[in-house]
Amino acid sequence: MSHTATEKILILDFGSQVTQLIARRLRESNVYCEIVPYSKAAEALAQGRPNGVILSGGPSSVAEMDTPRAPQSLFEMGIPVLGICYGQQTMCAQLGGTVEPSEHQEFGRAFVQVDGDCALMDGTWQSGQRHQVWMSHGDRVTELPPGFKVVGTSENCPFAVIADDERKFYGVQFHPEVIHTPDGTALLRNFTHKVAGCQGTWNMTTFRQEAEARIKAQVGQGRVICGLSGGVDSSVVAILLHEAIGDQLTCVFVDHGLLREGEAGEVVSLFREHYNLSLVHREAADLFLGKLDGVSDPEQKRKTIGGTFIDVFEEEANRIGGAEFLAQGTLYPDVIESVSPSGGPSATIKSHHNVGGLPERMNMQLVEPLRELFKDEVRELGRALGLPESLVGRHPFPGPGLAIRCPGELSADKLAILRRADAVYLDEIRKAGLYDEIWQAFAALLPVRTVGVMGDQRTYDYICALRAVTSTDGMTADYYPFEHDFLGRVSTRIINEVRGINRVVYDVTSKPPGTIELE
Repeated sequence: MSHTATEKILILDFGSQVTQLIARRLRESNVYCEIVPYSKAAEALAQGRPNGVILSGGPSSVAEMDTPRAPQSLFEMGIPVLGICYGQQTMCAQLGGTVEPSEHQEFGRAFVQVDGDCALMDGTWQSGQRHQVWMSHGDRVTELPPGFKVVGTSENCPFAVIADDERKFYGVQFHPEVIHTPDGTALLRNFTHKVAGCQGTWNMTTFRQEAEARIKAQVGQGRVICGLSGGVDSSVVAILLHEAIGDQLTCVFVDHGLLREGEAGEVVSLFREHYNLSLVHREAADLFLGKLDGVSDPEQKRKTIGGTFIDVFEEEANRIGGAEFLAQGTLYPDVIESVSPSGGPSATIKSHHNVGGLPERMNMQLVEPLRELFKDEVRELGRALGLPESLVGRHPFPGPGLAIRCPGELSADKLAILRRADAVYLDEIRKAGLYDEIWQAFAALLPVRTVGVMGDQRTYDYICALRAVTSTDGMTADYYPFEHDFLGRVSTRIINEVRGINRVVYDVTSKPPGTIELE
């Protein structure tokens, strides 16, 4: 990381599915943090003393040999440490306690009874209170290291919360970072602000100033090409670069014909006419559709779209000529996944979001000004840059676009049907004032045709599936509970206004922790 934060929390990642959520919760309280794999912890600690260290959860068993550990030197540096789940267990084992497999595994919702006081719980988790938490463990601490005391227990965990106030070491067996632990954010804030002494100086105003300075220092008088998709990430990158280097930037918008209704025109109008950026608009819908002809496998669709995009982008870059730098909207989750200690689902995520990069033959240096940010921080930066809320608050739309919302083989006619149905759906959501309550909503055209009767005619048309989910982090999600009147209204509009659809269904699938795809 290149951020010049005066205060920082270091998170050692032991492979938990929700490690990123720890960082998000800390950033939400204006505390800068970085995630590093446990295997690189010693190197990270040598680079600079953090205000505090958090040990994440993980899938391994401390009771087994050769499983991950924190650097032993960490516990001798006088730095506050918070161990979460596996992090609590390895801290205890390394400091002289005992961890054993439990006869009573604990996964899911549980309740912690607070039995004592400590700085970690000051003012929020008070003695005598009972708090809902989210447990996920098969092992448990059976003997505390010297200096620790118990301050919280659960039905199956006698050491649910432990503390050594003198050394500022704390451990919790549950996950405070997930929304299923309602008071977990307050506990994390206690650690960062009260225990580790952070003031909360991380904000987008400071980041913007530093980012623009770093861009100028990296680019100098060179020229930069930026791939502009119209999504939040690439749009924020484009405007940030434009603010920093002006006419040295050229944006390339590859219109693959898989965007939502009206989006291509919106991109060109906003960035070329309103912001006066140098924008190359390559209309390539026919090329992409030709490449996708006969392709039905969703993974192959993504690879085909990604490969074709690179080819088209390279053509335009060669036409422009003279550019030494390529700007990308790489976000912090991409960086984290690329070094995940347990391998993680990064390959699938990168395919899902069309993350890849360009061929080495292009010989360009990368400019990635957002690589320290999470998605919500990118939106905040976009607002600070003056981007319209209609763009900054736009629902996520992965690179493959409508291609993965239209299972089976694609055709121009099917995409046109889907595009119109999706537009009607989103229009009704906006009219109902629900757009900002929903994290992502979209229509999908199922590869199934059914017989129906409309008026005096029999029809044989497609089924349209509607989906809407709520989420605070994009890692867990639940379906949005529309009222029946809304579903009836939007279904009637789609069937009446979109030829080719004679049935509408609503998907009520949730997305539990650990899964990665919504589409």
